[in-house]
Amino acid sequence: MLQNKGLTVIDVYQAWCGPCTAMQPLFRKLKNETNEEKILHFVVTHTLSFYHTVDSEEELRYEGPSEACFTCAQDSPNRRRQVHTHIKSTGLKGRAEADNIVTLQSFRDKCEPVFLFSVNGKIIAKIQGANAPLVNKKVITLINEEKKIAAGEMVRPQYPDILLIELEKTRKKPERERYSIAIIKPDAVLKRKAQEIKEKITMAGFVIEAEEKTMFTEKQVRDFYSQIADQPDFEEFLSFMTTGLSNVLIIAQEKEQDQVEENETELKETSEPPTESEVKKWDSLQKYLEQQHISQFCDVEDDEANVTKFTDVFFPDFKIAKGKKLQRTLALLRPDLLEKQDDVLKVIKDEDFEILMERQIVLSEEEAKMLCKEYEKENYFEALIEKMTRSPSLALVLLRENCVQHWKELLGPRTVEKVSEYHAESLCAQFAMGNLPINQLYGSDSMEAAERDIECFFPPENTLALIKPHVTREQRAEILKLIKEEGFELTQMKDMLLTPEQVGKIYFQITKKDFYKDIVEVLSEGQSLVMVLTKWNAIVSWRRLMGPVDPEEAKLLSPDSIRARFGINILKNAVHGSTNHYSATVNSNALFEEDAGEE
Repeated sequence: MLQNKGLTVIDVYQAWCGPCTAMQPLFRKLKNETNEEKILHFVVTHTLSFYHTVDSEEELRYEGPSEACFTCAQDSPNRRRQVHTHIKSTGLKGRAEADNIVTLQSFRDKCEPVFLFSVNGKIIAKIQGANAPLVNKKVITLINEEKKIAAGEMVRPQYPDILLIELEKTRKKPERERYSIAIIKPDAVLKRKAQEIKEKITMAGFVIEAEEKTMFTEKQVRDFYSQIADQPDFEEFLSFMTTGLSNVLIIAQEKEQDQVEENETELKETSEPPTESEVKKWDSLQKYLEQQHISQFCDVEDDEANVTKFTDVFFPDFKIAKGKKLQRTLALLRPDLLEKQDDVLKVIKDEDFEILMERQIVLSEEEAKMLCKEYEKENYFEALIEKMTRSPSLALVLLRENCVQHWKELLGPRTVEKVSEYHAESLCAQFAMGNLPINQLYGSDSMEAAERDIECFFPPENTLALIKPHVTREQRAEILKLIKEEGFELTQMKDMLLTPEQVGKIYFQITKKDFYKDIVEVLSEGQSLVMVLTKWNAIVSWRRLMGPVDPEEAKLLSPDSIRARFGINILKNAVHGSTNHYSATVNSNALFEEDAGEE
C-alpha cells in the first residue's frame, strides 16, 4: 500500500473497537471533491495475521486463513515465527489494525483514533483523535503541495521523521503479567471490612483485575486449602468457609510507570508527607497484608499453576473480558425524541451495544441542569430545563467495547448548528427535531463521569432474599446462577438455621396471621441461605424473579420464575423477599447488623 505514488491516508485502529466510522463522510467528501485519483489514495487495508513455523531453511508450514499471503522464502531458521499482513485495495480509505502490525505496536490498547499520512511510501504526518477539520486541512495542504511539486513550482520539503515506536519501550522485552488469587474470608465480609481491605491492596501498588463474590463449596475449600487439610481444626474451618460469603480477587502488580505517575499526582495534591506503606512498592501481597495486620482476613495464593486453576474455576471468562475492555456509559434520549425512540434503539442495537438498564424519568431541576450544563450560557437554557423537567426522558445504561468513546462519536456535535458535512451521519444530524437547536441525545464524557451518571439515575437498592431449607444444594446453585444473570450483586450472604426470633423479624408484618406458625415450622427444618441483594430497583426485580407466592399459580403466570421451578407448595415455595424498602432495611439489619458490629 505504501508503494502508492502521492498521498495515502491510513486509519490506525484497534481490533477490539474497529475503524473510526465517524470520519467516513469526510473521506467520501474529499474523494468526490478533489477528484485527484493519481495523487490522493484512500485504500482499504484489510490486515490479517499469518503465522509461519520455520521448520528448516527450505520448508515453511502455513498456519492461518486460507487466503494466500506474501511468501517468506528469504526467512531464516532462527526466526521461528513471522507475522505478515495481507492487503486488499478496494478504493475507499486506508485502515491498519494496530494489533497485528509490529510497526504500529505503540498504538495498541489506545482507544483514540490515529490517522497517518504517507507521501510516496514515507509516513510524514500523524493526527491523533477524530478531528475532522484538522484532517481535512492536512489532506488539502498535502494535495496542493503535490500539485506544485509536480508542476515544478516548489521543491519537495524535508519532512521530519515520524517515530511510530518509542525507542525506549522497544529495548525492553515485555514481561508476562503475573497474577495472585486473594480470598477475603466470610468473617471480614460480614464485618464489612472487605472494602477497607481492597483499598489497602490498591494503595500498596496492586491492581484488582477481577472480583467475584461467592460461597465456597466443600470441594473448592478442600482444593484451595489442601496444604492445611491435615490440621486438627480443618473441618471446623471448612464449615466456616462454606456458610458465608467470600470475595475472590485476581490481583496483579501495578506497572511501575503507572505507580510513579499516580504517586507524583498524589504528592502534588496533598501537603502531608506520604507514609512508608504509601511509597513502598510491595513485591509480596502476603507480606503487605501481614504488615497491615489484616492477613487473618485475607488468604493469598501465588503459585502460578494454582492461580491458573482457580482463575478457571471462579473467572472462566477472565482472559476474554480483559481483552475486550468492556465499558458502561449513560445514554439519554431527551423528551422530544421519545416519539422516535424505536429508531434510536435500532441504531444502538446495530452498533453492538447491550442495554443493561433502562427507565423513563422526568428529571428534577438539579438533574436537568447537570445533564444540560454545556448549554447553560445559551439564551434557550431556561426553556430547555423547563422541557426536561416537564416531560419524560429515556435513560439507558449501555455496555460495549470502548463504549464511552464510541457513543460520543455516534452522537456528533452538541448543537445542530455545528452539524456539517463532517457529521452528516451523526445521531445529532439524523434526529434533529424540536424547536431547540440541541443534540437530542446525551452521553457521558468519560468513564468516571459514566459511573457517576449511572449511580445518579440508577441508584443501587438493597433487598433481603432467602432460600428456604427444602431447596437442595443443586437447586441453590441454579438459583444463585439466576441471581447473577439478572445483574444482582451479592452484598451479604450466610447459611444459617433461623431461630423463631429471627423468623419473627423477617415476617414481622404477618406474625398475627393463623398460618404464621406453619412458616416458623418450615424454616426450622434446616439451614436457610440468607442474602442481601443489590441492584437498581432490586426489590421489584427480585419479586419478579421469585414469581407468585403459590408455585401452582407461578407455573401458569410465570413459568420461568424461581417458585414455578423449585417451589413445592405455598409454604415450601423456595424463596422469600422483602416487600418494600422499609421491610428490606428492617430485615437486613435484623440478620446482618449484629455481625457487622462484632470486632
